[in-house]
Amino acid sequence: MLFNIVTKTIPLPDGREITIETGKLAKQADGSVVVRLGNTMLLATVVANKDIKEGLDFLPLSVDYQEKFASAGRIPGSFQRREGKLSDSEVLVSRLVDRVLRPLFPDDYHAEVQVNILMISADPTALPDALAALAASAALAASDIPFGGPVSEVRVAKIDGAYVVNPGSAELERATLDLMVGATYNDIAMVEGEMSEVSEEEVIEALKVAHAVIKEQCLALKEFEAAVGKTEKREYVGDEADEELEARLRTFAYDKIYAVTQLGSTNKTVRKDGFKAVWEEFIASIGEEEELNKALAKRYFNDLVWEASRRLVLDERKRLDGRALDEVRPIASEVDFLPNAHGSALFTRGETQSLTTVTLGTKNDEQIIDSPLKYGYSKFMLHYNFPGFSTGEVKPNRGPGRREVGHGNLALRALKKILPPVEDNPYTIRIVSDILESNGSSSMATVCAGSLALMDSGLKVKAPVSGIAMGLISDEATGKYAVLSDILGDEDHLGDMDFKVTGTEAGITACQMDMKVNGLSFEVLTEALMQAKAGRLHILGEMNKTITESRADLKPHTPRAVVIKIDREMIGAVIGPGGKVVQDIQKESGATVSIEEKDGAGFVSIFSADKTSMDKAVARIKGIILVPEIGEIYSGKVKSIMPFGAFVEFLPGKDGLLHISEIKWERLEKMDGVLEVGEEVQVKLVEIDKKTGKYRLSRKVLLPKPENKKE
Repeated sequence: MLFNIVTKTIPLPDGREITIETGKLAKQADGSVVVRLGNTMLLATVVANKDIKEGLDFLPLSVDYQEKFASAGRIPGSFQRREGKLSDSEVLVSRLVDRVLRPLFPDDYHAEVQVNILMISADPTALPDALAALAASAALAASDIPFGGPVSEVRVAKIDGAYVVNPGSAELERATLDLMVGATYNDIAMVEGEMSEVSEEEVIEALKVAHAVIKEQCLALKEFEAAVGKTEKREYVGDEADEELEARLRTFAYDKIYAVTQLGSTNKTVRKDGFKAVWEEFIASIGEEEELNKALAKRYFNDLVWEASRRLVLDERKRLDGRALDEVRPIASEVDFLPNAHGSALFTRGETQSLTTVTLGTKNDEQIIDSPLKYGYSKFMLHYNFPGFSTGEVKPNRGPGRREVGHGNLALRALKKILPPVEDNPYTIRIVSDILESNGSSSMATVCAGSLALMDSGLKVKAPVSGIAMGLISDEATGKYAVLSDILGDEDHLGDMDFKVTGTEAGITACQMDMKVNGLSFEVLTEALMQAKAGRLHILGEMNKTITESRADLKPHTPRAVVIKIDREMIGAVIGPGGKVVQDIQKESGATVSIEEKDGAGFVSIFSADKTSMDKAVARIKGIILVPEIGEIYSGKVKSIMPFGAFVEFLPGKDGLLHISEIKWERLEKMDGVLEVGEEVQVKLVEIDKKTGKYRLSRKVLLPKPENKKE
């Protein structure tokens, strides 16, 4: 038999069905499946090396999600006309899958594992990112690779007041909450999303809705695994162990390590040097005749640092830098830090610092979005940079990695909810955060600095936004736990949770959570959210000491921009034959003018370096789109003179007849010497012919009428 196909169907709450199939495609992979919802199809494969590299103390897992343009009947717009390196959006989906899979592999499993997920058929009513982790988990279930799953992931959105699981792109546009949630049957492992200033209670409810659906999918994956016959996983060689060495190191070093954790220094270098000194003291205690497995000893030493740091928090309710559990590090902020930027801010929190700029550009600066499911333009970009010197390290600059892309996207989600509506914002906005110093929560520093820089630019934002990173340290054996506000880099590494929350005073705008352990209850999650709210509001209070709202005007050196909404029928009049009119406007005014049609209307974007050219362009366009009204007075220009009167252009492109009898109260026999071509004249529109649409003007009604003159 060529194919041995196994299929499993999973229902969604709205009646749609997800199908999982294995045994037909990519059979040489350790595990491969095709997941389908509607016309969206994902091919997920997983391969793990049988041999484990020596000396590794981490899981070398790589996850690559890629969308094939043929899946939507499109050809890539790149110069090569083929798929290249992963786009930022593909990297973000890859990260979503990686973050939910990685914690579930055995701690001592260090074989190289590669997960590939290909979108081979696209359907905008069934978005692929909500299926990617399910597909990866199904591929692992169809393999013999050791994995602590199953795990799945869904999108939950609040649309028209109701929570909807895995909505389509059209529905998602109306969502006030959009969360991606990854979980096992028992525990939530990953959360990422954006919201329109929602409450903590709404987030909790969304997570409950998502987890209920994920539980059903996990049960179906277990049944799928049994049907494929892969319940028994391959054996592997785990970490090397030496109980005698472990005990000796604990006896020698634990108390000294614990003493370093109690220093309470706000300088991470002090702790780093303290731990290093204990390690070097242990190495020096080893006799020359003794053999020591340094790599194994170092692993045991790091385990002791991990244990001591956690015991400090759980037993003494103290933190490594001496803060209280809910205390935020000292904050300093400045705006207008860079004189030539359109907006800038320097935000420092403890040993984390972001220098952020805002640049306001024209429509020509918009980012092109070219993916199988979307082709268009983006007016808002946020780029996050994390150079080596920010942590005192030597690191080559190879461009943004996946971490930078992910952190930048989280900050972008947090800030885009406070931007002016598209119809009121003519600018393309680029925010750049350069992390100058880092000891935890650099993405949240980016949010705070970005909010300050936006207000400094004069762009009319809805409200200031702040962000905070929360941590969790827990002990399943004793039931003890501690929720930490504004975590350090060490606390992120040593803790069980990294939960970032951003928002305004009114509510949450974005969040991101990664769990490293099992057992996070909704009660603890609620406590973390409420503690995060208090921290966010404290940070907002500190930011408000610097600036509380957008400046009254843009910086003098910022290009001016105006958007004028016009009737769809007027687009042609503004453009003119062959673009003549719009070209003339740009030539005469010096401004840049672009026109686009959307939502049944025209939008004219005008960009200028100074007010004079802006006013000229605006006046010309308003003149073109202005609808003549009977009784209105206009300043016109004589275009031509005839024996019976003159034709006057009283609005751009609109001429009316000023009859000889309407020029003066006195009777005129002829037009000689009365008016000249090019002469400006005040006229009143007195009639519009209903049949021909011709305009009749009068000048004399604006002049004093002689006393003896009859109407």
